[in-house]
Amino acid sequence: MRHLEVERKYDVEPDFVLPDLSSAPGVDSVDEPVEHELDAGYYDTDELHLARHRVTLRRRAGGHDEGWHLKRPARAEGAPEHHGARTELRAPLDEGESTEPAGPPASFGEELRALTRGHPLRPVAAIRTRRLERVLRSGSGDALAEVCDDHVTAHTYGDSVTTSEWREVEIELVDGPPDLLDATERLLLDAGARPAAFGSKLARTLGLRRSSTQDAGPAGSGSGSDEERAWSAVATYIADQRDAIITLDPGVRRGDPEAVHKMRVACRRLRSTLRTFRPFLDRARTDPLGAELRWLAGELGMLRDSQVQAERLRAAVDAEPAELVIGSVERRIGDHFATEAGQASGRVAAALDSPRYSALLDNLDALVEATAGQDAGAAELRRRARKALRRVDRRLDRAAALSARPEARPSVTPPLPGVVRDRSTALHEARKAAKRARYAAEALAAVGGKDARRLVKALKRLQKVLGAHQDSVVARQTLRDLGVRAHLDHENAFTYGLLHAREQAAAERALEDLPAVEKAIRRKKARRWLG
Repeated sequence: MRHLEVERKYDVEPDFVLPDLSSAPGVDSVDEPVEHELDAGYYDTDELHLARHRVTLRRRAGGHDEGWHLKRPARAEGAPEHHGARTELRAPLDEGESTEPAGPPASFGEELRALTRGHPLRPVAAIRTRRLERVLRSGSGDALAEVCDDHVTAHTYGDSVTTSEWREVEIELVDGPPDLLDATERLLLDAGARPAAFGSKLARTLGLRRSSTQDAGPAGSGSGSDEERAWSAVATYIADQRDAIITLDPGVRRGDPEAVHKMRVACRRLRSTLRTFRPFLDRARTDPLGAELRWLAGELGMLRDSQVQAERLRAAVDAEPAELVIGSVERRIGDHFATEAGQASGRVAAALDSPRYSALLDNLDALVEATAGQDAGAAELRRRARKALRRVDRRLDRAAALSARPEARPSVTPPLPGVVRDRSTALHEARKAAKRARYAAEALAAVGGKDARRLVKALKRLQKVLGAHQDSVVARQTLRDLGVRAHLDHENAFTYGLLHAREQAAAERALEDLPAVEKAIRRKKARRWLG
């Protein structure tokens, strides 16, 4: 069972007095405290791969939710970006064993592979908590939030055995609004509580404090000058993409199309960011890493492209009157993409199980650690983003020039690599440039303000327009190939030609919005933040 946990933690002194939380807006009453004795064993690798990624795996006895819990940050999974939000995967305790723990449940194995990378799990800590739990309720009696007053005793295992004790307070949303956390936080801070220095009980036990890129809200937010915040924004953007790859790994292994798409995008964002800002990075590290990200994105791309085109062409056939679908068109299209997707799925599975992928993740971890301690001037970072945007201008200008040349009409066969001989190819090059410029603007959006967000939005629209056009280009090539095969098999190829013509018309319709989108990108308001 998967659960979204939204909570905040606070450090308090042993003699801390919990304030009256019924004064928080929307809270009508506070239940009498209920005491729980919680005993939890935590598992990790010797290298603490899980804890360093803010992931906790525990087996807890006691309380209303006893069982196995796997918690990870929610931001990379597309969940609402509440501070402290985590997704929690739960499994029941092993049958007949409430005190002697067995190993982690097999159902968690797929969730952990990108984190453990072949390293075995072992017990790393035991934490006993005496919890006083209070429920905040609305006037209608609905549970808004749970307030947990925890007295904690923790022990570590391994070469260095330590024991520590402390008291902390947690507030977790149940059915209350997010701003209830802000209201209760003000009451707690006024009473002497402090925002927790550690993200979890395990992190405190192991001495792993939050880093500058962890739980820090939007990239580059907070105090400091533009000079200080600009590189922080880029470093956080890099860390976010690394986190996305790791978090999406289980979904990709299950064949979830959305997970495949998002991991591919994260690879592209990372590779593009490393290229755009490479003067400020160690190229001995980032150039090989960029090549590995290209490899992974390529493996994912074959599967994703097959999924997209299969859905597109099936929908196109379904939209035609039955009398215009002549022959075994649906079967041929289905067989083609089933074979293609099967081969691509096998390649993705092999890639994710390979030592090469594990090494890529290790190198991404090292990159995140290295970039967090670097620095670069805001003006220079903006200059690199501006250069990426000017490349978009040149690519769009080239496409416009080619559209006026008779010899640049769309070709049936693709051009040689690196050769831009027709408008479709030029538009595809413009789309790739737009992605790179968008990712650069995204990385600096926190310091570019409203104008930066305006540019990101415009570049996203350009991507959408040019993406629709490119999808049609790919679909036409596939339809031509399928039509030729049908003809060679002595089948009627009429429907493939009809669908090809429909796709040509769709490509032209997609470009109807191009002038307006291009105008939005070239506006001074969208660019002035770049200097």
